[in-house]
Amino acid sequence: METPSADVTDRDPRGRTRSGGSAGRHVYPDPQPEQLPGASEPASRKAGPEKEMPMSSTVVFVGIDVSQAQFDVALRPSGEPWQVPHDDAGIASVVTRLHALSPTLVVLEATGGLELPLTGALAAAGLPVVVVNPRQVRDFAKATGKLAKTDALDAQILAHFAEALRPVPRPLPDAETQALDALLMRRRQIIEMLTAERNRLSRAHPRIRAEVQEHIHWLEQRLHQSDDALRQAIQASPVWREKDDLLQSTPGVGPVLATTLVAALPELGTLNRKQIAALVGVAPLNRDSGTLRGKRTVWGGRTVVRTALYMGTLVATRFNPVIRTFYQRLRQAGKVPKVALTACMRKLLTILNAMLKHRTPWRVEQAQHA
Repeated sequence: METPSADVTDRDPRGRTRSGGSAGRHVYPDPQPEQLPGASEPASRKAGPEKEMPMSSTVVFVGIDVSQAQFDVALRPSGEPWQVPHDDAGIASVVTRLHALSPTLVVLEATGGLELPLTGALAAAGLPVVVVNPRQVRDFAKATGKLAKTDALDAQILAHFAEALRPVPRPLPDAETQALDALLMRRRQIIEMLTAERNRLSRAHPRIRAEVQEHIHWLEQRLHQSDDALRQAIQASPVWREKDDLLQSTPGVGPVLATTLVAALPELGTLNRKQIAALVGVAPLNRDSGTLRGKRTVWGGRTVVRTALYMGTLVATRFNPVIRTFYQRLRQAGKVPKVALTACMRKLLTILNAMLKHRTPWRVEQAQHA
């Protein structure tokens, strides 16, 4: 790597030249990076298109970094920081102080659920709060030349992100939806533990094989109980029950995929086909530059939904007449199996989106035109 010479100069925004300690660094205006497609968070956690934000006499943007021990808060444009403990008193203090400021926007990162109590308290107080994808914030920090990472710096970057991109506040999931999502997450955790134990069983020493087998049996029971709890939660809600019935009327869509779509993709049936495909992460993304035409690839999106959709599509390529015909046509056209299967995932998602939008069960004739 070449070392920059000491006589490299910078220019400040007023056109004046300065040198010295900033040698080798160039001052650029802060760019606004393109929004990454297909974020892995719920709709309330994704930066949306630009809209006019409500303006007050003083425009204040707030970034809050959440850790297990404390909340780091930063304001913009003033840059004022402060910290409070991560407890009920700290949450109340943040809400009270921000309520007095009447901020234009409050932005937090998704941190595995640690942010939920504070987010709920801010939303209940009527403050405009958005929980965003951490990857988008980190890419934004890199684009603005901020490579260091501390809790205090993260709060400043979140405030800058709020000011520059202004993601649109959206309704947060209600308590029932959060409970259903927690049940679904717990089911995934049980499956991961069950898979790990089954893999250990084949290599286990005879001394501990019985213990591993006993744990596998216990996990299988917990998995059945988890499925029962999910089924009861779906049946207890008329809205969810209707969605579940419509989804499961489709060949290839079983209880696991239907429950995952209800809990982790509440936007299904409210967006157009391109938006829902980008949100899940099955929309092909261009990689073109000049005369180069790169391969279209899919990435990003909600991993949990995409995983369940993949398994459902595998079944649909065998038992769903529309998806099976589509898959066979793509294979005959020379598409490799993984590409054809990904295209079938998008087609199945588009069909399900149209079914919920129009509240109609599976019909072959309508699915062929979806």
